[in-house]
Amino acid sequence: MSDFERQMRDYMPKFRSALANDIGDWVVKGFIDTYHNIYTISADTKVISKLIELMLFPLIADFARQSNYELHLAEHQNHYPDMSFVAPNGTKTAFDLKSTYRTRAKRVNGFTLGAFTGYFRDRGSKKNTTFPYGEYRNHYVLGIIYSRTTEVINENRTFRLKELQSIESVAHDFVFLLQEKWRIASDKPGSGNTKNIGSVKNINDLVNGNGIFASEGEHMFDDYWMNYLTTDMARAIDSQVRFRNLAEYKALRNRYS
Repeated sequence: MSDFERQMRDYMPKFRSALANDIGDWVVKGFIDTYHNIYTISADTKVISKLIELMLFPLIADFARQSNYELHLAEHQNHYPDMSFVAPNGTKTAFDLKSTYRTRAKRVNGFTLGAFTGYFRDRGSKKNTTFPYGEYRNHYVLGIIYSRTTEVINENRTFRLKELQSIESVAHDFVFLLQEKWRIASDKPGSGNTKNIGSVKNINDLVNGNGIFASEGEHMFDDYWMNYLTTDMARAIDSQVRFRNLAEYKALRNRYS
């Protein structure tokens, strides 16, 4: 375990206190205006994700000060990573803040773990990254898992401050995890058309760092994703998709070893 991981794990209980009350409900109830009207929020994952980020950032900045790290934020939304920690000896740690929701009792929708093209393959490149990928000692994900409320939220209603406790929390039952991203990665891209690495979706595997590459090592994770081609990527270079999963990758590697 790295010094950074040990220090961050010691600090993580503060994150839980910042997000949830004693019964596990999210402390955010809505938005308030200067007239003390409270507007409820929906269970939209992008809204929840952004609010979690805003709530945790002051604590993460406090962690950096206490632990004597320089904290560098990504200059643009599509730059990697969300935050970079630089130790006094110059060691750099990449740190991404990710959140996802439960789809079943033991499964989640999943995280996206950064691009598998661009800076990931050209590890000396400064494009779309705070520091070149190859300069980071470790790449960590602070993951937040939550359940969305099953109650119907009436977004047309406003509340007064005295009604605050009666407002339904749209998220509850938070679980926090800290893992190096290669330990929770899957062998499939994340959702959507973006070229991002996807995570495994079993909650126990995420919390315990037991992704598909966990028993194989970081080198195999790197080699797999540096050589992974989508159908469109293969077509663009007049090639074929050489493998679609870890089993096919291993078979291909064994064939040429």
